[in-house]
Amino acid sequence: MSRTPSRRTVLRGLTVTGAAVVAFDTASRSWAATAAESETASASSASAASSTPSTSATLAKVPRLDGTLLTDASSLTAAADDYGHIVHRRPAAVLRPGSVRDVVTMLRFCNDHRLPVAPRGQGHSPFGQAQAEGGLVIETAPLAAVGSVNTASRTITVGAGAKWSTVARATLAQGLTPPVFTDYLELSVGGTLSVGGLGGQAHRVGAQVDNVVELQVVTGAGELVRCSPTRRSDLFRAVLAGLGQCAVIVEATLRLVPAPTTVRRYQLTYGDLTTFLDDQRVLVREGRFDYVEGQVHPDASGAFKVHVLEAVAYGPPAGPAPDDAALLRGLRHDPATVQIADQPYFDFLDRLSPLIAAMKEAGIWGFAHPWLNLMLPGTSAAALGSQVLDGLTPADVGPGAVILFYPLLRDRLTTPLLRTSDDDVSYLFDVLSAAAPDDTAAVNRLLAVNRSAYDRVAAAGGTHYPVGSIPLTPADWQAHFGPAWAGLQSAKCTYDPRGILAPGQGIFA
Repeated sequence: MSRTPSRRTVLRGLTVTGAAVVAFDTASRSWAATAAESETASASSASAASSTPSTSATLAKVPRLDGTLLTDASSLTAAADDYGHIVHRRPAAVLRPGSVRDVVTMLRFCNDHRLPVAPRGQGHSPFGQAQAEGGLVIETAPLAAVGSVNTASRTITVGAGAKWSTVARATLAQGLTPPVFTDYLELSVGGTLSVGGLGGQAHRVGAQVDNVVELQVVTGAGELVRCSPTRRSDLFRAVLAGLGQCAVIVEATLRLVPAPTTVRRYQLTYGDLTTFLDDQRVLVREGRFDYVEGQVHPDASGAFKVHVLEAVAYGPPAGPAPDDAALLRGLRHDPATVQIADQPYFDFLDRLSPLIAAMKEAGIWGFAHPWLNLMLPGTSAAALGSQVLDGLTPADVGPGAVILFYPLLRDRLTTPLLRTSDDDVSYLFDVLSAAAPDDTAAVNRLLAVNRSAYDRVAAAGGTHYPVGSIPLTPADWQAHFGPAWAGLQSAKCTYDPRGILAPGQGIFA
């Protein structure tokens, strides 16, 4: 008597607690959300093959999960979009994990069946980086646990889906803080650690990736690993700023430092770009301030000629009471425009909240965002920045656009895959444009501008910060990583041997 179960019996056995998907048809490469769908998919596959394959040949048993595997249209459509609203690659399924074990389970499953996988945090990528055409998108938001602060070691362990705003509140309750923040706090820890995590404090303390003590990750082969500078260090280096190519971050242990109670913010206006950048360079080399960045605004004629240097000094207990005269000595700003204000530390960190709320209310948050994010060599930053800015008007960059310069010290950025220029000072140059989502011509024009600007910067020895919208080829990526390319390529072969992870980045052909 045959021991092969009936198709109906198998389908009953594939039902996953808490999940919407019951089977994966290996012939049609499709998921089935019900037994009837699975029957249909298998019948179609059998017909196409002009044969009748057995159940085991066409139906792969979906493992038992603590969370949910979704194939409904709404979930797939959401996962095929991001903050950029430019690229739309539709996955075949979305995993909403109930545990780290779910991530391990599904990465093993996808590795076995060669299904592309992309982790997705807050969906803030602007160019399809967290999308997986025909594959699986793993939402990391459910992995948002924030542990207790270890005051002895000054660390905190958090889930990859935790937002930096939540982490900040938890650590400030103990008088501690992560050393560096991105300007927008509602991003996930796993998301920013995958790209680098730059902020105005980075010139003093490095990027967020430079302040990680340990990671827990799941490799492309489905191996759950703890790694650190002294434990599986090759994987640790390949994951931080590694754009999700070798593993999915599920947990991070972060370094903490004493937090100030209040900060003092200085806004200084400059009439020309060269002087503005030179003073930024002086400030970061001398370490006068804890936070330094700058913005460029249009003047009355619409030309981007108003340069505002923003510098922040931390007060006690993180630093001494700010001395205005000492901090501003020798700077060449317009003295008539100086603005100085004190505010609570968390209010400073969360300063974008009112602006973003206004953008959402005005509908601008839903615009397309063809962002340009470049790393300019310090020696040519003024010339390269001018080539971009001189050709821009407010109408070109769209409503709510922001233009930023962050000065960075190369010796503070120690993570190999976070690439800058070889100059001792580099500048992160951001043109955060917006365009009406249905204005394809405007989006394509801005993408072409981005590519042209990238080519000029790369020729001058610069790179890009990979959170923007620049059309790149695998050859461009190899040039971008430069001497770090061989290490990334080796780690990819070791930890994601079937190349299933983060295809949206377009790094490996």
